[in-house]
Amino acid sequence: MAGAAERVDARVHFRLRSRVPVVPPVTRSKLYALRFNPDEKARKARVWRILCRAFFQRYIRPEDTVLDIGAGYCEFINHVVCRRRIALDVNEEVRRHADPDVEVIGGASADVAALPDGAVDVVFASNFFEHLPTKNEMLRILTAIRRVLRPGGRLLILQPNIRYAGGAYWDFFDHHLPLTERSIVEALGLVGLRPVEVRARFLPLTTKSGLPQHPALVWLYLKIPIVHRFMGQQSWIVAVKD
Repeated sequence: MAGAAERVDARVHFRLRSRVPVVPPVTRSKLYALRFNPDEKARKARVWRILCRAFFQRYIRPEDTVLDIGAGYCEFINHVVCRRRIALDVNEEVRRHADPDVEVIGGASADVAALPDGAVDVVFASNFFEHLPTKNEMLRILTAIRRVLRPGGRLLILQPNIRYAGGAYWDFFDHHLPLTERSIVEALGLVGLRPVEVRARFLPLTTKSGLPQHPALVWLYLKIPIVHRFMGQQSWIVAVKD
């Protein structure tokens, strides 16, 4: 009787499994195609051009080697001026978006571990850490970042802050880790990176959520920090490798 019951259970289990739909793998390119139409992508690129020229470039010297982690559409790395530019992304399509003189580390094997020790002056991570599956993975990547930075090298983080974004933080299917500027500062300390600048509120959550689109207005927003206290839902953190 036990054997018959086991066979019945197995048949039921098989029927249940056979009814489970096959879910296609989620790719960033497909998600972004749903998230941003061509006009929105073009506007976003113009905003990033101003952000780089009016703000991010001040942290980058002409002689620096800069690594952009999770480079995506290369909106940052294409617009900064330095000696050597590297874009890293697991999505192979990053190669289509990178400028010709940007080195690309792409595909499933893309990892900070691909770079030698002390090879980089600046690492930039924008809207990256919330996509990681676990905090242990975040610590692994931060440890790898510290290894590839030269002494005195800088990690620049632009990161959605769940304290200020609230429920909108979870409006994006590929967000996993809830983070604030305080939890990031703790993580940096755990791997031996020293925060030297922490702005809890800096930019709005997305280019759709309040950041002015006209270049002159973007420039003006950056010049008036008091506005950041009301509109900022992303944090800006700079950490140094001593």
